[in-house]
Amino acid sequence: MAERSSLHDAAILLENVIKRYSSPHGDVVALAGIDLSVQPGEIFGLLGPNGAGKTTTIETLVGLRRPTGGTVRVLGYDPVAQRDEIRKVVAIQPQHAAVFEQQTVAELLQVWASLYPDPETPAAIIDRMGLSASRDVRVAKLSGGQRQRLLVGTALISRPRLLVLDEPSTGMDPNARKELWDAIRVHRGSGGTVLLSTHSMEEAEMLCDRVAVLHKGRVAACGTPQDLISTHAPEREVHFTIPTGTDLARLRTAPGVSHIESLDSGDITRVVVRTSDSDAVFRLLADPLGARHIQIKEAGLEAVFRLLTGVSFHEAGDGTQPPAEHDDAQPTKTKGVMA
Repeated sequence: MAERSSLHDAAILLENVIKRYSSPHGDVVALAGIDLSVQPGEIFGLLGPNGAGKTTTIETLVGLRRPTGGTVRVLGYDPVAQRDEIRKVVAIQPQHAAVFEQQTVAELLQVWASLYPDPETPAAIIDRMGLSASRDVRVAKLSGGQRQRLLVGTALISRPRLLVLDEPSTGMDPNARKELWDAIRVHRGSGGTVLLSTHSMEEAEMLCDRVAVLHKGRVAACGTPQDLISTHAPEREVHFTIPTGTDLARLRTAPGVSHIESLDSGDITRVVVRTSDSDAVFRLLADPLGARHIQIKEAGLEAVFRLLTGVSFHEAGDGTQPPAEHDDAQPTKTKGVMA
């Protein structure tokens, strides 16, 4: 359940939010009673696979989809009834956005800045997003990672109180991703709030103050990454390789072992053991298993998701998208909310 916050205290508040779509085969439930609150100054992550409800939640928050039921408030506003107010204080960087392909990075940001009464300077955004070397490059010539950083920059230029990012690091290399994370932290440091959806467990663990794990339109768990790990997945994972055909029977009955995954690859087998007693596992690795390339890892949010939903993070994604709306909350390009 969401923490008890008044409609005006929380930066984001959702109470029993439901979203259903009609189809020839019956209603499709995208959100099945979401309860969440995000406090001012937080970087809050929505973690889940395709079809979990992340994008529908985001579109509901910025007024692009009308909820079937429940209460939604963003910075004290009703996103559907008060969309003009929302545009002034919220910026969204969606997964995909149309921009002027033949403008340079600097030209595009200058155009975007002209839409707002008190924008950040294009030069500051270029520096913050690590785009200095691409300042005079046309948008059409940017790499996928550079384009993603530019899109985030167009959202930041309005100095939004709430920045909403839908899988912003898609297609980025590690250096570009770090620059993006730094820019997000700078926005939080200046008093802004960030809502971030992601497919990356690492991104959620490294960047977010709190995360909500979404599964089939519901909040399966919510808390700080470390609290979720310690509560739901205190086990460790031991990774190693063994000769193909090695008997794992003794390992399966070792104290603390809850799960074993193995994958044959030529004459070796890669094994992952999830255990609450890594010492007991280690005693078996050299003799009799003859294990090599041994690594030990904290289970992390991947294990949290697997334990909460019964499937791995990637197996749970079905790639489905919500159907188009047919009301006045149809997604459009807006001045303060990119879509």
